[in-house]
Amino acid sequence: MDFLPGANRVQEGDFEHPPISATGKDVIIIGGGDTGADCLGTSHRHGAASVHQFEIMPRPPDARPDANPWPTWPMIYRVSSAHEEGGEREYSINTVRFVGDQDGNVAGLDTVRVEQVVHDGRATFQPVAGSEQHFPAQMVLLAMGFTGPESGPLIDQFGVDLDARSNVARDDSWTTNVEGVFVAGDMGRGQSLIVWAIAEGRSAAAAVDRWLMGDTELPSPITPTDVPQR
Repeated sequence: MDFLPGANRVQEGDFEHPPISATGKDVIIIGGGDTGADCLGTSHRHGAASVHQFEIMPRPPDARPDANPWPTWPMIYRVSSAHEEGGEREYSINTVRFVGDQDGNVAGLDTVRVEQVVHDGRATFQPVAGSEQHFPAQMVLLAMGFTGPESGPLIDQFGVDLDARSNVARDDSWTTNVEGVFVAGDMGRGQSLIVWAIAEGRSAAAAVDRWLMGDTELPSPITPTDVPQR
C-alpha cells in the first residue's frame, strides 16, 4: 500500500516521480498473489535490476487435479501479463530474516525452502534442512495474503463465534450468534474481491435496517450463500 498508490499517482500526473522507486534495485516481493503481481509489473516499469516474487505455498499444478473438480475454482498455475514481462517466481520459500547494511538499509533476505504439511485440516510449513539461501535485495515489498480476520479485543468482547477458517460466523441474514451484531466482507467471508465486500456491506446494511425498523427498502443484492467460494 505504500508502493502502488504512489506509482498510480505518477500515471495520473499528481507526481513527477514515484515516492518509492525500484529503479536499479534488486526487488523481492513477499507474496505470490495478484497484489504481488502488481508490485512486480510496477517494479519492471521503474527499471528494477532484478525482481523475485516469493510464495510460501507450493507451485500449483498446470492442470486441474482430481481433488479440484469443476465447478470449483481451478487451483492451477497461472501466468499474468505482469509475469510475462519477466522476474523470477519462487515457491515453497519462507523468509527467515532481513539482512541490513551498515547504514541500516535492507541489503538482502535469508530464506529457507519449506514443505507444506496438513495437520488436523490446517496447513503448516516445515523447513527443509539444507535449503537455506540468501537473496540480495535493496527493496522488499510485503504483499502477503489474508489469513483470516485479525483477532483482538473487539472480537473477544463481542463474544462472536468463529468458523473453521477463523472468520466470524454468520447466518443468511448476516447475523452473528450475538443479537444485534452483524458481519460482512472479509471479516465473515474471508479473503475475496472488493466488489463482494461492497455487495455484502449493502446487504448487511439492509439486514441491520430490518432488525431496527422491522422492514427495509434498502437494496440487498446478495446473501452469504450466493457468493461463490474461491
